[in-house]
Amino acid sequence: MAISSTQFCDILRAPGASSPITSSLSHKQTLFTSQRVPVTFHSLTYCNACRFKRTQFRTLAAIGEWEEETEDDPHGGDSVDAADDMKAVHLAPKLPERDFAGTPYVPVYVMLPLGIIDMSCELVDPEILVNQLKILKSINVDGVMVDCWWGIVEAHTPQVYNWSGYRRLFQIVHELELKLQVVMSFHECGGNVGDDVHIPLPQWVMEIGQNNPEIYFTDREGRRNSECLTWGIDKERVLRGRTAVEVYFDYMRSFRVEFNEFFVDGIIAEIEVGLGPCGELRYPSYPAKHGWKYPGIGEFQCYDKYLMKSLSKAAEARGHLFWARGPGNAGSYNSTPHETGFFRDGGEYDSYYGRFFLNWYSQVLIDHGDRVFALANLAFEGTCISAKLSGIHWWYKTASHAAELTAGFYNPSNRDGYAPIAAMLKKHGVALNFTCVELRTVDQHEDFPEALADPEGLVWQVLNAAWDVSILVASENALPCYDREGYNKILENAKPLNDPDGRHLSAFTYLRLSPVLMDGHNFIEFERFVKRMHGEAVPDLRVYTTEGNKEECSKNQ
Repeated sequence: MAISSTQFCDILRAPGASSPITSSLSHKQTLFTSQRVPVTFHSLTYCNACRFKRTQFRTLAAIGEWEEETEDDPHGGDSVDAADDMKAVHLAPKLPERDFAGTPYVPVYVMLPLGIIDMSCELVDPEILVNQLKILKSINVDGVMVDCWWGIVEAHTPQVYNWSGYRRLFQIVHELELKLQVVMSFHECGGNVGDDVHIPLPQWVMEIGQNNPEIYFTDREGRRNSECLTWGIDKERVLRGRTAVEVYFDYMRSFRVEFNEFFVDGIIAEIEVGLGPCGELRYPSYPAKHGWKYPGIGEFQCYDKYLMKSLSKAAEARGHLFWARGPGNAGSYNSTPHETGFFRDGGEYDSYYGRFFLNWYSQVLIDHGDRVFALANLAFEGTCISAKLSGIHWWYKTASHAAELTAGFYNPSNRDGYAPIAAMLKKHGVALNFTCVELRTVDQHEDFPEALADPEGLVWQVLNAAWDVSILVASENALPCYDREGYNKILENAKPLNDPDGRHLSAFTYLRLSPVLMDGHNFIEFERFVKRMHGEAVPDLRVYTTEGNKEECSKNQ
């Protein structure tokens, strides 16, 4: 996720927090209710970057009529967002639900908080974590996901690794008989919505960057982005005698040796390899630190000297040296497609030069994944490896798909930009982890009609691109999700209705463990979701019944 893809455009802050829930709960639900931590919530009008963060505002027009399950709302109203979040679970949609009983078992993981390991590589609040993990285990959650931050483990000296906090965390997970999804996080944490900690790149890397800022992605105006290293140095020995991919490999190999027993015992079920900003395989084309706001198209990030050298070689090989440049008419971070000469309908993106540039730009992304996964398979032989792709769904209903193009996905309306990525993953036997499976296109049209977004169309395209080459597909929610409507959308994507091949997600990871999720009614709704992902029956399912030509909803008791 984390988010999922995320920078923000507007943040509306509401003071205070919700009051405790007093309705009848089981023993385990009473336990976590007593452990609630007071927090203040932000209402996010929209955001999309590290792990897309947005409170779930659903309008009545989008979801139809609602029926209150409780006569009175027990929550105090001193937090607008908290009240809305709680209301989402107090209200049950009258829209029918599919019965997922007997469907394939899809494992459910929960992301741990970003700051679970501090900058000294020590586990934070282990007692609280143990209690939370026991509660997750009690509802049959399969495991947890955790980021292993490069900036913590190899913080001060090249090839000197400190894994101490992670070892303690993994031992706790092992003792509770949960599984682990581990992210090799080669990017910076902080500066994005929902990031409550700051974890920079390793200190020794930043020292190199002070003398050679070309190691970072750079936009047309020369602004550097220190969130991750440019792919232009994948094969350049600029990191104290090592290339970037060698640095990544050494880190992964150290992890594999350090935690060998957890691989042998099957506790580590999956390794997700970070490939770019927020760990996603994409360019950092929409950074909030440079002023991007949704639904801006973003900017190309190829102006460091190493990528420009690569572009020059490609132009020379093509026989057009004057093509060794980035587009000069592609607008800025917050432009719309029709405002630019490059992305407008009939624009330069579809010209001879435009197709050359976009082919090169997207191929650099694919080549980076190709190099990293070749080495990841050496480090983690026999372990499931995955790559995360972000859901760039805004401007999807335009011809150019401008926001996808600047992120490195060459996916205009006349080309499938995700098939080449899927083919690269297939080559290395790597699974695809995709975001935004809980988003509904109708909600995007109501909230931001000008964005011409289509998350459902994007999810369908990407999942089928992966399934067409027979690779595993996992997913995670892009935005915080506590309501049944969002969970139902996830379920629909996880187990497509009437798929002739019976295809389904290999796993789902929930973003993220928090006091809000552990709150009574939210957690009850989450437990219900886990049961349905596992193919179990639930007692309060609303399904279609037919009387003649009349369709109505009935509630199973």
